[in-house]
Amino acid sequence: MKNTNKTKNYKGIVLAGGLGTRMYPASLSYSKHLIPVFDKPMIFYPLSVMMIAGISEIAIIVNPIDLRNFKRLLGDGSKFGISLNYIAQEDPNGIPEGLILAESFLDGSKSVVILGDNIFYGHGFSSLLSKTMLENIGVSTFGYSVSDPKSYGILELDVNGNPREIIEKPQTSMSDIAITGLYFFDEDAPDKAKQLTPSSRNELEISELNNLYIQENRFNYHHLGRGFTWLDAGTYNSLIQASNFMQALQERQGNYVACLEEISYRNGWISRDQLLDQAKNFMNSDYGNYLIKLYEENENL
Repeated sequence: MKNTNKTKNYKGIVLAGGLGTRMYPASLSYSKHLIPVFDKPMIFYPLSVMMIAGISEIAIIVNPIDLRNFKRLLGDGSKFGISLNYIAQEDPNGIPEGLILAESFLDGSKSVVILGDNIFYGHGFSSLLSKTMLENIGVSTFGYSVSDPKSYGILELDVNGNPREIIEKPQTSMSDIAITGLYFFDEDAPDKAKQLTPSSRNELEISELNNLYIQENRFNYHHLGRGFTWLDAGTYNSLIQASNFMQALQERQGNYVACLEEISYRNGWISRDQLLDQAKNFMNSDYGNYLIKLYEENENL
């Protein structure tokens, strides 16, 4: 899948800054976004969403002390056929700050923003991403039913089923629709983020930014049903759950999830020879063997 007109209107932002305090002491000296989820660094999963959506210009928001490790892992993105920019976030001041920090990078483009610890999987996800990018609306998001609403930003609907308000971690709620960490914003998002004031947590809240769009009737969401899996791998328990899920999925199906080289190859962003060059970097691992298999499958093409 090569870039199309719809994807050229978008640039990606992966939020991988912060301190990762929920995973201390494991993340005390090492970004949680570089911790493995089964066989790949966590950051591969949100990056894969961007690449599946056809977005090749991506900014990664990082803590300055982690910048060297991210660059060592990902470089400038050229080995994946993409362009990676790194933007330092000195202090974790909330998700909307990522839009403000990336304003120059966006340069008036629409944006797809994803949290660096969020994992998405499901049949038809690529088509859903494409459909969402074609929507002419202020912001589009994804909702997911959860059993513990007070741990999430929850979307409440009015009597007609229309979005009314997103409430951050409500103690009681009439809704179980959590807003996931994936957002499709129009060009106005950085300016709207600047209108926000810090909450009681001393952060700019993504729920408040989305509420501005709800008030303008420019908010849309797609409900991810039973055929989809959404995981937040930002805690010990959820990290283990995500790893176990990926292990079972890959071993049963034989296909890798969030293999950036495969996505890039199938998008036409890297050549078959470049795929082989990447495989040679991982010759002693199952990951490298998988890339070799992809290379050999297409040897007669």
